[in-house]
Amino acid sequence: MKDTEIPRAVAAAVDTAAEYGLGADDAAVLHNSNRIAVRLRPCGILARVAPLAHRPDFEVELVRRLAGTGSPVAGLDPRAEPRVHLRDGFAVTLWTYYEPTAAPEDHPPAAYADALARLHAGLRRINLAAPHSTAPHTGLRRVDHAAPHFTDRVADALRVVEDLAVSPDLGAAERALLTDTLHGISRAILDRGPRQQLLHGEPHPGNLLATADGPLFIDLETACRGPVEFDLAHAPEDVAAHYPDADPGLLADCRILSLALAVSWRWDRDDQLPDGRRRGREWLAQLRADLDRREHAPGGGH
Repeated sequence: MKDTEIPRAVAAAVDTAAEYGLGADDAAVLHNSNRIAVRLRPCGILARVAPLAHRPDFEVELVRRLAGTGSPVAGLDPRAEPRVHLRDGFAVTLWTYYEPTAAPEDHPPAAYADALARLHAGLRRINLAAPHSTAPHTGLRRVDHAAPHFTDRVADALRVVEDLAVSPDLGAAERALLTDTLHGISRAILDRGPRQQLLHGEPHPGNLLATADGPLFIDLETACRGPVEFDLAHAPEDVAAHYPDADPGLLADCRILSLALAVSWRWDRDDQLPDGRRRGREWLAQLRADLDRREHAPGGGH
C-alpha cells in the first residue's frame, strides 16, 4: 500500500473496531504489502486493511470454515462480525492478535510439518467448490466458486514477465528464463499426475505464528488447489523430512516453481515488497543454480 494511503487505512481500522466498542488508543502498522496489518491496543485486535480491489471475502469464508475443523489457523476476532467491513474505500477485517513466542526462523521443523499436515487435513474436510450460504446476520458473501488452481498463479506470473509494459526493467535473457521455467516446470508437475487438494498457497515461515496456543497459520488469501508439495515447497527444507509421504522429486520441482513465481512478482512495476528488486536479483541467481542442478540430476530432473 502506498505510504500516502496508510494514515487513512489506519483510521479505517480504528473506526471499524470502534463500531464494536473495541477501543484502540494505539495503532501500529506491523506489515505493509498489498495490504497493511495494524495492531490495535488495548483491544488486542490485528486489523488487516486492503484496497477494495483486494477485498478478502474468500479468505474470510475459508478461515471461518476452517475454525470448525480445529485447524491451526489464526481466527477472526469473536467480538466482531466475521465479515469484510467496508470503510472509506478500504476493506477491513478484524482478527485476534497473538503475541509471538518465537521468531519465524525459529519454528522447530517437526512442529512446522505437523501444523502444515493438520492444516491440509482440515482443508480436505471443507469443500469450497460447493455452494454455501451463511446466516443473514453474519454479512458473509456466498462463496460459490472453487479455489483457483496453482496453475492460475503461474498464468498470473506469466502475464507479468511476458508484458514489457508490466515488467519494463526485466532483461531479455531473464524474461526468457522465467517464461520457460514457469511453462516447463508447471507442466512437469502436472505430468506427474499428483493427488491435488485445497492448499494454503504460501505457508512460508512468515505466515506461521509461534503462539502460546501452538503454531498458527495466517494469510490464507493465496489459497489454491494443487499437490501438498506445492505448499511444502514454501517451508524450509528440513521441514519436509517430517511431513508424511512427501514425494521428493515432485517437491524439488515445486520448490523451483515457487521460486520462479516469487522472482516474477519482483519485476512487476507495481510490486510493493520492501527491497523487492534486490531480493528478486538474489532469487534469480538461486533459480539458475537450482535449474542447473535439476538439469544435471540423474534422469535430467524428470
